[in-house]
Amino acid sequence: MNKVIISTDIRTLLTQQIGEIEHDKRFLLCDETTRQLCLPVMADLPCLQDTTLITIGATDTHKTLDTLSHVWTELSQHGGTRHSLLINLGGGMVTDLGGFAASTFKRGIQYINIPTTLLSMVDASVGGKTGINFGGLKNEIGVFSQPHCVLIDTTFLRTLDHQNILSGYAEMLKHGLISTTEHWAELLNFDLDHIDYQHLANMVGTSVAVKERIVTEDPLEHGIRKALNLGHTAGHAFESWTLTRHPVLHGYAVAWGLICELYLSCTKTHFPTDRMRQTVRFVREHYGSLPITCDDYPELYQLMTHDKKNTAGSINFTLLADIGDIRINQTATQDEIYEMLDFFREG
Repeated sequence: MNKVIISTDIRTLLTQQIGEIEHDKRFLLCDETTRQLCLPVMADLPCLQDTTLITIGATDTHKTLDTLSHVWTELSQHGGTRHSLLINLGGGMVTDLGGFAASTFKRGIQYINIPTTLLSMVDASVGGKTGINFGGLKNEIGVFSQPHCVLIDTTFLRTLDHQNILSGYAEMLKHGLISTTEHWAELLNFDLDHIDYQHLANMVGTSVAVKERIVTEDPLEHGIRKALNLGHTAGHAFESWTLTRHPVLHGYAVAWGLICELYLSCTKTHFPTDRMRQTVRFVREHYGSLPITCDDYPELYQLMTHDKKNTAGSINFTLLADIGDIRINQTATQDEIYEMLDFFREG
């Protein structure tokens, strides 16, 4: 398991960690947004002098094979070897794609993740999942590969717009649902319209600890790590559905997926209805909804058949019997999934 260090002093942290890694060349990957908003915080550090900067387009629409090829090309043309180091500065798209690039270039070089969005702090940069979107499907190609370390500086949260705060918060809400009633309640009661950044930073630490504990127990997702997929079978289908229409942030799709999968949890594993209703009310209030119709059900169902948790043709869900009472490897029929989508639209 990689080191995850939470601080408000990225300059000192990064200097220390780079000093621990023997390497011949340094590369820093960022997107156009983090190059403008986040890189200036550390660009003058002595440890980053003679570092080759690689910039890619922002947003998930650039999480592609073409972008990955561009990163490989930059690493190769600027003298990268199997002893080089790649630093990924950005949101989940940058840490996922950069981690995949590092893991495959010269059969693998060391890399450091510096997540700059709430989503990447609590989800994408922790756990060793790397990858790209492919064929219209989310994270279809990738590998498990741990970074040398993850450096989380919560002061970057102040650079985020409200939508990106909400996107990351959906993953935190999922972590609350799979951990304790206290953490779930704390998340539902947090004022997202008037953010207390110190309180948010503390909750980030709690959220990261939930994911770290599960990933440490099951690093390659053979069992309990599937708990982290709550909301994601339906959520990834929603996200893929929007890619060819009006793309949405990952966390919005996950929040909508939570509505669906908590409904399934009520009907199949007896999750308490009142807790489902409280969570659904919170999601609808902050994330709105997705304008799907009955005509979209076959396409959404088809997208769910591509979920990586599926086995032997069955669509696989992670459900809950209560908060923290996780039931992995739950299946649902097409009729049950259509009923779930009915609830999402009307419930």
